[in-house]
Amino acid sequence: MPSVTRRLAAGAKRRSAIDTQILETTERLLADGASFTELSMQRLAAEAGVARSTFYLHFRDKTELLLRLIENLADGAFDLIASAPPVDGRDGFVEAMVRDVAYYRERRHLLAAVLEVTAYDATAREVWNGKLQRFIDQGEQWLRVEQQAGRTAPDMDVATAARVFVWGGFQALANQVLTGDPEQDEIVAGEIALLEWYGAFRRPAGTTAATATATTGTTSA
Repeated sequence: MPSVTRRLAAGAKRRSAIDTQILETTERLLADGASFTELSMQRLAAEAGVARSTFYLHFRDKTELLLRLIENLADGAFDLIASAPPVDGRDGFVEAMVRDVAYYRERRHLLAAVLEVTAYDATAREVWNGKLQRFIDQGEQWLRVEQQAGRTAPDMDVATAARVFVWGGFQALANQVLTGDPEQDEIVAGEIALLEWYGAFRRPAGTTAATATATTGTTSA
């Protein structure tokens, strides 16, 4: 039995090593400017130094490979944001966003690949949206705590607010990382964080979307 256990452990370790080798190769090619869509399985296998048949044992197709990249990219970003809950204060919230933008800047080639493929692949898009939902759920949880503590508008629709600021904040972040000047990263990160902070986490009472809608047409902006 011990010998069987050792063989299984050795096999799992080897599989993990090959997985890492393929993923790191894919990231390197993307960082060098390759388009994920244009990368062939044959080239990926050759660059990783594994037989094509071996490649398919680890990743059935390119979509499965991208899903692993999505998992790694999104989970790392979530850990950064979740490490600074609003209860720690505005400055900590801003610092977490600065770290998040820096994280994506270092991995902009992965972000570009994810957005490239999710534009046309329904499976990848569903998984990516599921990852973003973690941020939305975390934001909603934080907002409920802030409401209960009396630090933000008691009549805010927290589920909607969390969805809007996560999607809006991510679009701004992605645009900056993929097309913006790196020297502006911290400024953009600060603006995203402060818009979320004062627009949701420290919103005055009576300034909900429902209130704004009800007064549209009767008062000027």
